[in-house]
Amino acid sequence: MAQTTDRRRQAGSKARADLLDAALAVIREKGYTATTVDDICQRAGRTKGSFFHHFEGKEALAVAAADHWSETTAALFRAAPYHAHADPLDRLIAYVDFRRAILAGAPPEFTCLVGTMVQETYATHDEIRAACARSILGHAHTLEADIEAAIAARGLRPDWTAASLARHTQAVIQGAFILAKATGGPEPAAESIDHLRRYITLLFEHRPPREDQA
Repeated sequence: MAQTTDRRRQAGSKARADLLDAALAVIREKGYTATTVDDICQRAGRTKGSFFHHFEGKEALAVAAADHWSETTAALFRAAPYHAHADPLDRLIAYVDFRRAILAGAPPEFTCLVGTMVQETYATHDEIRAACARSILGHAHTLEADIEAAIAARGLRPDWTAASLARHTQAVIQGAFILAKATGGPEPAAESIDHLRRYITLLFEHRPPREDQA
């Protein structure tokens, strides 16, 4: 009996994961509004009965998909090579380089699920908007320690915060994704991220403090 229960639990977990993975793919291709429950089920190879066993509806799926996206991308970034640099500014610059390097394929393959969803739903679906904010700002937060360390290492006294720069990196990257969608390719996105790299490099050039900070 216990083994049967375990098998059923594993099968249920697999079905839910299949539906979430399908949501990540289809919503990035079609957008949230154009995506239907039938689209998700067809891509996942699951029935609508299975869908509604795991999710109350499309909005509940979207919230879960945003959290699933955060977990999936967090694993990617934790394993990324930019962490190997000893200097915190080098880590930050290498993070930007990594973001540029993964601009590959068609826009649905490299653009952001939560960035796509929040543009469509921010004024109409509060739970989805909040889930997207958690994902985007949560990822930005992972950069703050390196930014703070880079500020300290260079003896800077900026009139901006590590948190604000971390959020700015995400604003540029999300904007770059919009350009990629508008043009159908990664080239304008890569240009924007190149400018972000230049901006961060210039920002950390050592300058004496302003008179009002002395």
